[in-house]
Amino acid sequence: MSDSVVQPEAEGVRKARKNNPEKTRENILQAAITEFVQQGLAGARVDAIAERTATSKRMIYYYFGSKEQLYVECLVKLYGDIRKTEHSLDLESLAPEMAIQRLVEFTFDHHANNVDFVRIVCTENIHYGEYVKQSPVIREMSSMVLEALAKILARGVEQGVFRPGIEVIDLHMLMSSFCFYRVSNRHTFGDIFQIDLADEQVKQRHKQVICEAVMRYIKV
Repeated sequence: MSDSVVQPEAEGVRKARKNNPEKTRENILQAAITEFVQQGLAGARVDAIAERTATSKRMIYYYFGSKEQLYVECLVKLYGDIRKTEHSLDLESLAPEMAIQRLVEFTFDHHANNVDFVRIVCTENIHYGEYVKQSPVIREMSSMVLEALAKILARGVEQGVFRPGIEVIDLHMLMSSFCFYRVSNRHTFGDIFQIDLADEQVKQRHKQVICEAVMRYIKV
């Protein structure tokens, strides 16, 4: 076979790169998130991800190297989505109390509307955070929310509306844990206690609960 003959697979990779490599990469990530959420890391198949995107295993390996690295990139994307949106809330322009409330409400809504994020984080905890540890980017992005919280708290203390001495990481955990739990445990909790956590009235009540709990914790 002549060296000048272009193999179909290589030609496909080249076309994808030339046409819209970012879109191709994004499509693979979205399909991979669905596969990892449904099957977990061990059960996920690159063949299935390829089928979802009408592409090939070789194309996926070209972009991501391995199934494990693709999984890491899915984690980066999901954590990145929430951190980018948090950053866009323009919290610095709000009074401290309003800024905290907006962040709590956003956290609640994001978890309620992004079940895939919650499920893949649960999967990662089954693996003891092994793959999160491989991505310094996730830690760097996540430090942004702590920095934003620290600034809001400092402004609130200065204005006399928040009490001093609050650990930022504790406040972040308080905010996110309730929002996360009601999604991650919705089936077991809902069945055991016969409550529909997807019901809109229940959701609005719970959003008010976490907003009030946070405020009562931090206010003077």
